[in-house]
Amino acid sequence: MTPRQADWVDDVLSGYQQATMALGPDPDGEGDLFATLVRRADGKPATHTVLAVHGFTDYFFNTDLADHFTGAGFRFYALDQHKCGRSWRDGQTPHFTTDLARYDRELERAVAVIATENPGTTILVCGHSAGGLIVSLWLDRVRRRSATAALSIGGLVLNSPWLDLHGPAILRTRLTSTAIGAMSRVRKTRVVRGTSKGGYGLTLHRDYHGEFDYNLEWKPLGGFPVTVGWIHAIRRGHATLHRGLDVGVPNLILRSDHSVTESADAASMQRGDAVLDVTQIARWAGCIGNRTTVAPIRDAKHDVFLSLAEPRAAAYDELSGWLDFYRAHHTTASAAGRG
Repeated sequence: MTPRQADWVDDVLSGYQQATMALGPDPDGEGDLFATLVRRADGKPATHTVLAVHGFTDYFFNTDLADHFTGAGFRFYALDQHKCGRSWRDGQTPHFTTDLARYDRELERAVAVIATENPGTTILVCGHSAGGLIVSLWLDRVRRRSATAALSIGGLVLNSPWLDLHGPAILRTRLTSTAIGAMSRVRKTRVVRGTSKGGYGLTLHRDYHGEFDYNLEWKPLGGFPVTVGWIHAIRRGHATLHRGLDVGVPNLILRSDHSVTESADAASMQRGDAVLDVTQIARWAGCIGNRTTVAPIRDAKHDVFLSLAEPRAAAYDELSGWLDFYRAHHTTASAAGRG
């Protein structure tokens, strides 16, 4: 496929299509890289479009989220980033990278395809967890080179973005960051945290204690191992964010109202974020930009759109209200531009 065109084939999800984007050799030495753009098969060109970007140990499978955006008048796309989900290849460490900026190319190719298929569209980027960190850093770099409008990007929704490292304060010290950096230069794929006994994943999959069906090889219950090279890239991203970003567009941050401890007990994790410390999200939300709306969702899980029915409905209500503002904002801006 050319950068602005996609060769669509049937996806693993019924009613969806996927297009593979070849990215060339992996700078980290794990073969060739690919990313996968996904869209609803019945979509038509639209004035408003959305690109959803998953987090760590994740990929696009939430068709309810796609249905919600479609019902709100958005054409829906999602990106499985390189080494993730549909884009993982044999011999690759799932989700592994040593530089978060390496996602920029596939993100920009994805929005180029969306803009080509939807002339005159405004693209809303939607990032979850680590994906929220990745797209925020990317959009700040896009703004700094004055390319936000050229890429047709109009807004950002963050679903429990990963804005700081969860855990004891010692993990966030300069000394620890320096040690991680040193280790990443010699043993970048060394595992610093293995998989759990199920944890958060137990609350999600319908074969256990959840409501959702997805590929457990692409999103294992206990997560993928965390490597030193990857966590060093995340910590560099956090440091950049903490100095302050400007994503250049209106943005909504959705999160749970409280965190819970991750354990093997699914019942204790059904109402709360078992992955991140929501007080850290609250603390650093102001570093995203100057047009930020923050909406805590009572009893929501880490992925607010995979919560139990009541908090999930509340999250969709918050999203719907903000989308009304977003569409009105761009209608007014468009009218001003014509005037």
